[in-house]
Amino acid sequence: MSPDDTPDANTQLHRHLARFNAERLRLGSPSPQWQDDLAREHACRLLEGKYLEALRATVQTAAAASAGNASHFIGWFESLAHTGPGQHHPLFDWLADEATLPQMRWFLTQEAAGEAGFEDLLAYTQVKLPPQPKLECARNFWDEMGHGKQSAMHGQMLEHMVRELDLHPAIDTTVWESLALANTMVGLATTRRYGYHSIGALGVIELTAPGRVKQVAASMRRLGLSGRARSYFDLHAALDVSHSRAWNREVIRPLVEVDPACGQFIAEGALMRLVCGERCFERYTAELRHAEEATAC
Repeated sequence: MSPDDTPDANTQLHRHLARFNAERLRLGSPSPQWQDDLAREHACRLLEGKYLEALRATVQTAAAASAGNASHFIGWFESLAHTGPGQHHPLFDWLADEATLPQMRWFLTQEAAGEAGFEDLLAYTQVKLPPQPKLECARNFWDEMGHGKQSAMHGQMLEHMVRELDLHPAIDTTVWESLALANTMVGLATTRRYGYHSIGALGVIELTAPGRVKQVAASMRRLGLSGRARSYFDLHAALDVSHSRAWNREVIRPLVEVDPACGQFIAEGALMRLVCGERCFERYTAELRHAEEATAC
């Protein structure tokens, strides 16, 4: 269960962008080569922009169905939990009921490698938002930060799971679909022209994640993994439900009420995130099925 030895164009692109994102988000220091660094960044941002615009083009028509007043938009947005791309994917029933420990470890490694860091995405996205949405972002961020307790930080919980299960997420052993998901989220959050898109993408994570993470936690419990290893998933199975309600009420609705035109961009961002997730689920299923067949032979 690993990416192809001869990377295709998508694999090459998303490994390249993943390395670029890791480098540009890392805390750095001034360098005499800063102009060369900017030139390299410019080239990568062009690649990123072309990728995001191509992905955006695939969802624009579907996003147009969200047009209307704020109540219509919220109804459309909330319906994505049932009708959006990738929802109720059979992969998660299979994980909950049938996956072996090696299969689950592979899945979790892919997911960890594709995790872009919700708290950092949120911090980038909230810049210059109006007060009401900004305050909800702050409340959400404080939850992500464990209310000031390091061991309760959501990112720390995920890192603990990776250490406890001895997982080794790495760019070169991650399927491109998982890298693309992270690259999409980072690209939207760090680029102000996609600020509304990032709001939609973050909001749809809160909306759709609880059912999936509940099944992941159930699989980990069935396989005898510790409560501490499961804590990240157990927490989000419950917390994201309240986060979603608050996000829709305090972030999305006020923005669409003030400027209905922004709804198209919020809807596009939500669908872009869901399409990326669906591609991951399909690839994971194919890889796991292939591994099962190889073992049977």
